[in-house]
Amino acid sequence: MVKINKLKIAKDQPLTVIAGPCVIEGKKIIFQTVERLKQISEKYGVQFIFKSSFRKANRTSLEGFTGLDFNEALGILTEVRDVYDVPVLTDVHTELEVPVVAEVADVLQIPAFLCRQTDLLLAAGRTGKAVNIKKGQFVAPEDMIHAVKKVSSTGNQNILVTERGASFGYRNLVVDMRSLVMMEKFGYPVVYDATHSVQVPGGLGAASGGQPEFILPLARAALATGALSAVFMEVHPNPSQALSDAASQLKLDEYEKVLEQLISLHQLLRKFN
Repeated sequence: MVKINKLKIAKDQPLTVIAGPCVIEGKKIIFQTVERLKQISEKYGVQFIFKSSFRKANRTSLEGFTGLDFNEALGILTEVRDVYDVPVLTDVHTELEVPVVAEVADVLQIPAFLCRQTDLLLAAGRTGKAVNIKKGQFVAPEDMIHAVKKVSSTGNQNILVTERGASFGYRNLVVDMRSLVMMEKFGYPVVYDATHSVQVPGGLGAASGGQPEFILPLARAALATGALSAVFMEVHPNPSQALSDAASQLKLDEYEKVLEQLISLHQLLRKFN
């Protein structure tokens, strides 16, 4: 079990949803999104964690939007946490960022491409904050135990492990549902990233493409494995106008429909556990 503020994340707890825009584009969009996400999440009795990256260090091209000013972005996240009383998750990219970001975030997320970075994992673990490690697209699920052990070696047991698809040839990701079951054996809550899993890396030339029509089917399939404690989704009021991951984010207006189905499935699965 992972404890984040008042939340307890585990299979025998209410479903946790980690959701929000890919990156902080501005205060108006962030506040509009978190208010609606929190309202819908409370309606369905799910545990809600707001996510948004203060910076996107990994972009397809030099022209890709990387984020606002560091202090401005962290200031917006601080307001989200304090005004809406929700836990906040954001990415960290270097060990030097970690102590500053940890003052704002309740969950530090290790991006998939950085899941082998020992110094970063150790720095995140030492903060005592919950750490969400995304499985690299190039990493076998059973090998993620090494990333987990790096964090746990600091004495921090508040660890989440996230599946976000594996590289399958060029510009394609597939989700091996076996990986969720394999990673559950580590003894920490498993998360499924429903939106990054439908990306088409580099599919738009200077940016990643996506197949958002598969968000709900794959999320249902992942939940049906019985291994999940949480679902991760990037949600935006107008994905086509998003400054990052425009092709793979879930539209805010569709969040309730998706959540309704996931909750129904989650309740059904609990009858068998």
